[in-house]
Amino acid sequence: MEYSVKIMPRAQRDLSAIYDWIGANSSEAALSWYHGLRDAIRSLRNTPNRCPMTPEDRHLRHLLYGGKPHVYRVIYRILEKPKQVDVLHIRHAARQELKTGELM
Repeated sequence: MEYSVKIMPRAQRDLSAIYDWIGANSSEAALSWYHGLRDAIRSLRNTPNRCPMTPEDRHLRHLLYGGKPHVYRVIYRILEKPKQVDVLHIRHAARQELKTGELM
């Protein structure tokens, strides 16, 4: 059974910022990369447990997308009963670990 994937407001803002930062509106390569990121997020519908737990919180997982030095972390939680994946935050992998309250 597939999970539904819900992109939370913080993650939606992150996606918008990434889109602007990489210049996806003016570069085919950047737009293709951005679509790949969106597809990777959608792939969580099938096997969300395949990704490792985050070092910050064992209740969260993260999907890594991209190649060095452009790797991004898609941080999410899995809600088993409603079969839902909540994408909470998307950040560059080189950034420091999350601090309390950064997901909201």
